[in-house]
Amino acid sequence: MTSKERLLLFILAAVNFTHIMDFMIMMPLGPQLMGLFKINPQQFGFAVSAYSITAGISGFVAAFFVDRFDRKKLLFSAYIGFLLGTFACAFAPGYYALVAARVLAGLFGGMIGAQVLSIVSDSFPYERRASAMGVLMTAFSLASVAGVPSGLWLAAKYSWHIPFLAIALIGVAVAIGIYMFIPSMTKHIASDQPKGNPLYVLTDIMKSPNQMRALSLSAVLMMGHFSIIPFIAPSLVGNVGFRQDQIFLIYLVGGALTIFSAPLVGKLADKYGKFPVFSIFALISMIPVWLITNLWAMPIWVVLAISGFFFIAVNGRMIPTQALVSGVVSPQQRGGFMSINSSLQQLASGLAVTIAGSMVHEGDNGRLENYPMVGYFSIALIGVSIFLASRVKVEQNG
Repeated sequence: MTSKERLLLFILAAVNFTHIMDFMIMMPLGPQLMGLFKINPQQFGFAVSAYSITAGISGFVAAFFVDRFDRKKLLFSAYIGFLLGTFACAFAPGYYALVAARVLAGLFGGMIGAQVLSIVSDSFPYERRASAMGVLMTAFSLASVAGVPSGLWLAAKYSWHIPFLAIALIGVAVAIGIYMFIPSMTKHIASDQPKGNPLYVLTDIMKSPNQMRALSLSAVLMMGHFSIIPFIAPSLVGNVGFRQDQIFLIYLVGGALTIFSAPLVGKLADKYGKFPVFSIFALISMIPVWLITNLWAMPIWVVLAISGFFFIAVNGRMIPTQALVSGVVSPQQRGGFMSINSSLQQLASGLAVTIAGSMVHEGDNGRLENYPMVGYFSIALIGVSIFLASRVKVEQNG
């Protein structure tokens, strides 16, 4: 790998890190924001889902026009819009202003992930692309291990505004890196291949039951995941007795464990098959999902062990799923299909938070009531996902 390729991947990983951090930091801030703004779990869930729903819509619309423009210019423009939304979060004076800022961040954030993947695909041949993608994926673990704990520490010591301000300031440096060091990406525009009907990607999906099943699998799995995640922190504070400055330990331990477990899961999926490995981890994940949503006052090390198990199991089912879903279309169709898939995941996660938020409510002494019902909802969706995965067929040239 050349020095230019390493620099490109470093900048794109930094883009992913700030993008992921902006989304992840909202969820563990739940107890602080609900107390400060005097809002209930449903209102907090709406604030979280506002980003996902907006990102899903913008990502869906972008799927039909992004291939007509320079990828660098699109990434830079979307990233600047995302930073404006993040700065707006940092200076939001109240709940409704924060929701509006999350909508603005999601509007542009929904286009970032697809552009990052497109740039990597254009820059690295297929034989070396997986290694490049592996570098990008470290951004998620780094966000869990270092980013979220640091953000929660800043929020506990100073204010909930500070983590968003820190992300935005880091993002300014990243934006400069995009502008100065990422080359213009226009080879796809100069291609002699006919562009065709911009709605072709959608009509092609509608005609393929296999693609529809793959998208359904992705959406159902994401709903099961994001019905649980946003309310872990409020339940730890209200039901288990965690202090707000202890919540970062969940992400620190979980992120550190997935750094080691994720590569192993990928190797197992390649060796023994995507569906068998997915099924095993999906079934195993039902255990920590039940435990996470039924926690009571217990030693902190027990909670960390359970949450670490949760992170490993959830991460273990997502890796083979992405490989399975990406194999249902030919390489010529994959870009548009994966854009639709990403958009659907965002919408599904937003819907999941809304549904879960309608189930739970704050009881006496700050307890989060009915969280076990959300766990059963998630477990049911995991069962549906196993059935859907069993019916997804990988294309011969996928």
